[in-house]
Amino acid sequence: QVQLVESGGGLVQAGGSLRLSCAASGGTFSSYVMAWFRQAPGKEREFVAVIAWTGGSPNYADSVRDRFTISRDNAKNTVYLFMSSLKLEDTAVYYCAAKTTYINWDSHDYAFWGQGTQVTVSS
Repeated sequence: QVQLVESGGGLVQAGGSLRLSCAASGGTFSSYVMAWFRQAPGKEREFVAVIAWTGGSPNYADSVRDRFTISRDNAKNTVYLFMSSLKLEDTAVYYCAAKTTYINWDSHDYAFWGQGTQVTVSS
């Protein structure tokens, strides 16, 4: 089984940028579809971005498209989420997740999760 550890969260002003990292261990990283989800206080967990096994086919939620970029480095067993033009509504706990089968953005299909990293966007 793969273990996931997120890092890079913090406090940033609106309009700023932040890069999240998710380091994987205990599995064959290149065999996993990797995704980012987020959960704001009082809201359900929502899909943010997903990337295929070899780094292709990135897909994004409409709310973050053109502002966020997901990437992965299979040699480093790490997936990244670069966030730019951050908005107040991007404030949430961000989770990375992994699955071994087809690409999708249903959180229920992801078997492996990190503990989350807090991103707070201030005005």
